[in-house]
Amino acid sequence: GRAGAMERWIGRVALVTGASVGIGAAVARALVEHGMKVVGCARSVDKIEKLAAECQSAGYPGTLIPYKCDLSNEEEILSMFSAIKTLHQGVDVCINNAGLARPEPLLSGKTEGWRTMIDVNVMAVSICTREAYQSMKERNIDDGHIININSMNGHSVVPQSVVHFYSATKYAVTALTEGLRQELREARTHIRATCISPGLVETGFAFKLHDNDPERAAATYESIRCLKAEDMANAVIYVLSAPPHVQIGDIQMRPTEQIS
Repeated sequence: GRAGAMERWIGRVALVTGASVGIGAAVARALVEHGMKVVGCARSVDKIEKLAAECQSAGYPGTLIPYKCDLSNEEEILSMFSAIKTLHQGVDVCINNAGLARPEPLLSGKTEGWRTMIDVNVMAVSICTREAYQSMKERNIDDGHIININSMNGHSVVPQSVVHFYSATKYAVTALTEGLRQELREARTHIRATCISPGLVETGFAFKLHDNDPERAAATYESIRCLKAEDMANAVIYVLSAPPHVQIGDIQMRPTEQIS
């Protein structure tokens, strides 16, 4: 069964970016529950430390290792990978989860908001992917997995100006994931590449997007019964537990009640 299929990951190392809240925290917890060594990174690690303690007291077989890293800074990403190499040999699974939206329309948006989205949603994903692959390659790891947390906004552009640039960055993730699959195949590896594209997930995401309008953020999640972070964690476990000859390219998932 599913649990048996996850057995080969016991004791192996996963990096989860944006692990302090939302999807990242739920994914980190699920991987620790399945016996993995999880390096969870974020700019502030107090919440990850709390989660690590919860995992420990729940008696999960894996461990959660909090790591402070600002993903918009390449040097910090590189020193994180270097620390992982020193302390845990390297990364076998890389989950590029960190992402954000800023409410900057194309006609009137602030450049800095666009740049932040590019840095985290596109550049950090690409840098982490490259470094994870190099880590696998130098240790002859041929069964690793890179999972990008994408979005349904990476597949269709909705008529909401505040997410148009965000959508462009997620379209980039769609292209990067497929390009990655092709390069991994050309390199004659069996390392797999997958993206998971959710619709509305009940996290703090909308509160960051509408940071000056918490009522609008709350309304986003109250209008319908949304996906939960745990639903995303289950999708990650499903992807990781697929047999070696099966590569799941993309899981598109929406709340049943979601319109677009």
